[in-house]
Amino acid sequence: MDLIKLTELAKNAALAAGKEILSVYYSEDLGVEIKSDDSPLTKADQAAHKCIVGSLEQTDFPILSEEGKTIPYEIRKDWEYFWMVDPLDGTKEFIKKNGEFTVNIALIHDGQPIMGVVYAPVLDLMYWGNKKEGAWKQEGNGGIVKLEKPESTEVKTIVASRSHLSPETQEFIDQYPGVEVISMGSSLKFMLVAEGKAQLYPRFAPTMEWDTAAAQAIVEASNFKVVSYPDMLELVYNKTSLLNQNFLVL
Repeated sequence: MDLIKLTELAKNAALAAGKEILSVYYSEDLGVEIKSDDSPLTKADQAAHKCIVGSLEQTDFPILSEEGKTIPYEIRKDWEYFWMVDPLDGTKEFIKKNGEFTVNIALIHDGQPIMGVVYAPVLDLMYWGNKKEGAWKQEGNGGIVKLEKPESTEVKTIVASRSHLSPETQEFIDQYPGVEVISMGSSLKFMLVAEGKAQLYPRFAPTMEWDTAAAQAIVEASNFKVVSYPDMLELVYNKTSLLNQNFLVL
């Protein structure tokens, strides 16, 4: 298991998918459809999925992607390692054209994300992390910055969802009077915590495993935690249901 080599493979796959996404993003037709769960799907989701699967298939690990999620649990339950992919996280932000969407690729081992890549194509921001190298950020072709949890973790800034701010989340935030609240789309919310720009991200609205796996690997590689709420236990992946519990990033 060469985790560093697999991280580079995932980064390259995310970059390639980002190019596919941008070609649709800057076109006149996003090809928006509405899926059976009322969530949107675009040409970019499908093109990115195809691109990523084509890259990751060179490994021996199975792939579970949001756009190919119908693999039954009876098959998945025997997977020791597998790729967890969200080809375009933040489709609503993509449709709004605010740039706050990402490509998410994670490697899962025994129910836990051990490596993750999060790439924001419009912003040209690449984040990655694993249990061997720690967590890192690069903007464009600029310098690579190591992400590490600061000594002081006093909650001064909380990050919240731009499109899915539930009443329960607002009630939680209200426990911190005077705190700054930043709204952000997609897994970029996790990255604000990993960068130390926010100290807390509460999520009390539905998310799926592919929404969080890559970002969780990165924030954990930078020594932050992702825990279920209110029981404060680690999130488990490859469950019978791929729906996450409510959680905190801290």
